[in-house]
Amino acid sequence: MKSPTSLERLIEALRVLPGVGPKSAQRMAYHLLQRDRNGAARLGQMLEQALVKLQHCEKCNDLTEDTLCAICASTERNPAQLAVVEMPADLMMMEQTQSYNGLYFVLMGRLSPLDGVGPREIHLDRLIQRAADGVVQEVVLATNFTTEGEATAHAIAELLRARGLKVTRIARGVPVGGELEHVDSGTLAQAVLDRRDWA
Repeated sequence: MKSPTSLERLIEALRVLPGVGPKSAQRMAYHLLQRDRNGAARLGQMLEQALVKLQHCEKCNDLTEDTLCAICASTERNPAQLAVVEMPADLMMMEQTQSYNGLYFVLMGRLSPLDGVGPREIHLDRLIQRAADGVVQEVVLATNFTTEGEATAHAIAELLRARGLKVTRIARGVPVGGELEHVDSGTLAQAVLDRRDWA
């Protein structure tokens, strides 16, 4: 069997991206090599630069070029609130809402025993240490509403409540601007269960 060519190795390398199968990887490789060689070179340089410069924030585990990320270093954030999110993209979405001014902890995943992801892989020990620092008063669980996200939120809640910390969960339900006839029954049922007093 002959060794893979550079093209085959590039296609295989592109397959590490989420949602990219063999056909998509092949299309990307051909596009970069035939139509955008400068873009391919820039992509390679930026990826190499990111691998060298980016590290995990000492406090929140997000990606940063410094010891502390800009959010953790800010004196204008509320240090008594700590939101737990699965991935950096979730943190960015929370920030875009401009409705939360506390700090974060990024798990870099979620519990998924079938995929070999346990407490160690999502840094639960660091989260417990961070949440029990004596400053944090409330931990806001902002994991996704998937089976794994719910299991992760439950596990974290149990660990933190055992240490006397207040634990809350972001609400779920009907999306803003959504019409009931277009909402799935599970989401609507949860919205009814999570109802609150009208202000």
